Amino acid sequence: MAAKFFGQFLLEKGVISAQQLLDALDAQRASNPTLGELAQQRGLLTAAQAKRVNERQRVEDRRFGDIAEDMGLLDSTQLGELLAAQKAQRKLFGEILVEQHTLDRARLETELAAHRQEQEDAARALGETVSAHPLSDLAASAINTSVRLFPRLFGSQCQPAQALDSPQALAAYPVGALVRIQADQPMAVGLACTADTATRLATAFLSIPQEKCDDELALDALGEVVNVLMGYVVRDALSDDAQYRAFPPETRTPLAQAMGASPCALAIGMSSQLGDFALLVCR
Repeated sequence: MAAKFFGQFLLEKGVISAQQLLDALDAQRASNPTLGELAQQRGLLTAAQAKRVNERQRVEDRRFGDIAEDMGLLDSTQLGELLAAQKAQRKLFGEILVEQHTLDRARLETELAAHRQEQEDAARALGETVSAHPLSDLAASAINTSVRLFPRLFGSQCQPAQALDSPQALAAYPVGALVRIQADQPMAVGLACTADTATRLATAFLSIPQEKCDDELALDALGEVVNVLMGYVVRDALSDDAQYRAFPPETRTPLAQAMGASPCALAIGMSSQLGDFALLVCR
């Protein structure tokens, strides 16, 4: 069993159509601008200033508002007003379905309860697999970092879905990037997905239209994303005085092959609104 976002859960059950899912997602995104977007709408930041803050977020595990305040771009009063406005206009996916008359209130509550149960069952199964694996700490760090960073890097959410227990399971994700670390205990972290998902991730990461993103650019962007992810994982996994060397992203070797060649590896399927992907950790 795999964990799913509520919209995907409803789609697979046949409760809503693909078009209804897209309409609700569009409405949800419109109701939940990033803090940088909201600050620009209110004339508190320029696009260039927001971009500078976003760039710092890629190397600092801190919230947009905290960085903007430290940079002197926003004061505490402005930040408080922005956070309050962001919270006030944010809408839950289920509430949007009711507003759009896709579901009535009673059906929504029924489906929410079923979804919560499925999520709990999937989380329990995945937790048991990860905790029993020799790379449990490394995998937990990579999963938690991915969940935390995804909204900052792509403006969307992701969540762990299920363990992928063999290299064959990774064959569904032919586009990938892997970063290796040479240290007392060498390790590697990788991401893999389909070509379409790689393009969606790249255009969101680079803030460019899809027509300007070819396969090579998408692959390069995926490698940069793994570099960012590995930077945070290293902080969790290695001591402050540890000596290590990071190698450039490997983008020509399928992650299924890398998993098969590793003496110890764990792959996790991840769900996102931009497409499913796989997260690989190995020694």
